[in-house]
Amino acid sequence: MQPAGAVSRPVRRRRGARVDDTVDAIAAEVPVALVYNGTPFAVMMATPDDLADFALGFSLSEGLVARAGELRVGEIATSLEGITVQLAIPQARAAALEQRRRNLQGRSGCGVCGTESIEAVLRPPPRLRDSKPIRVEALHRALRELRERQPLNALTGATHAAGWAGRDGRVLFVREDVGRHNALDKLIGALVAAGLDPLQGFAVVTSRASYEMAMKAAQAGIPLLAAISAPTALAIALADSAGLTLIGFARDDGHAVYTHPQRLIESPARAPRAGDDRGDGDATEANS
Repeated sequence: MQPAGAVSRPVRRRRGARVDDTVDAIAAEVPVALVYNGTPFAVMMATPDDLADFALGFSLSEGLVARAGELRVGEIATSLEGITVQLAIPQARAAALEQRRRNLQGRSGCGVCGTESIEAVLRPPPRLRDSKPIRVEALHRALRELRERQPLNALTGATHAAGWAGRDGRVLFVREDVGRHNALDKLIGALVAAGLDPLQGFAVVTSRASYEMAMKAAQAGIPLLAAISAPTALAIALADSAGLTLIGFARDDGHAVYTHPQRLIESPARAPRAGDDRGDGDATEANS
C-alpha cells in the first residue's frame, strides 16, 4: 500500500537498450489552503499528509500564534482544486494576521512567498535559551536514522525530510514533504503536539539551511539545526543573533558548525577517571 503522499502514474522507462511501459510512484503535490477564522491566508504547494501537524507548525514557525493552545484545527476538506484547512485563532491574533497578509499562492521551494514587506520577512525571532550540548556521535546517529525513515522519498525520490532527535541522537519524529519548509513545519507541529521540550533535542533536515529554515527552527525554540547541505549567509547571520547552533554539510564523514559551536561536543567520549564526577554533558567539557 502506497503512503498518502504518493500517487501512481504511467511512465515509459528506458534502461540501456530496454524500454518498458510501467507504473511509477510519484510524490503528490497539491495546493493546501490555510484559512484562519474564515479568511484565506496562504496557499502552499505541499504533500497531502500530516496536514494537522503542518498547520500547527506553520502557524507557530511563522509567528501567527505563540503556542499550540491558540490554534484549533477544524475541517480538512479535499476538493478537485486542492485541500482547505479551516483554522481558528484568537481575535487578537487574527487582527495582527491582517497586517501580514500573504498572496494566496506559494511554492514548495518558498517559505516567504507573498509576504508583502521586508520587515515581515526579516522579523527577529526570540533568542533561544541555553541548552545542554550533544555529542557528535548523537548527530551521526540522527543522520543515519533519518536516512532510514523516509518511506515516501524511498518510493518516489522527490521529497525532503525533517527529523527530530533526542540528545542521544535517537530520531523520534520524521516528516516528509515535497517542500523543505513544509517538512520542517510538519516536524515542528508534531513536536509541539506531542508536548516535547525543543531544548531536549535537535533537528536534522535533508536540504540546505536557508534563512527561512533557520528562522522556523529558532521561532520554534529548536536549539540546533543540522542540514546535509550548505547554509546561506543570511541563515548564518540569523542563527548567530538568535542563539541557534547551525550546522551544514552534515554527513557521516564530517560537518561544518557555523554558529554557537558550544552545543556540539566534537571530542569522542572518554572513560571517566577515578574521582572525576563530571556528567556526560558537562558544559566545561563541551567548551574545551
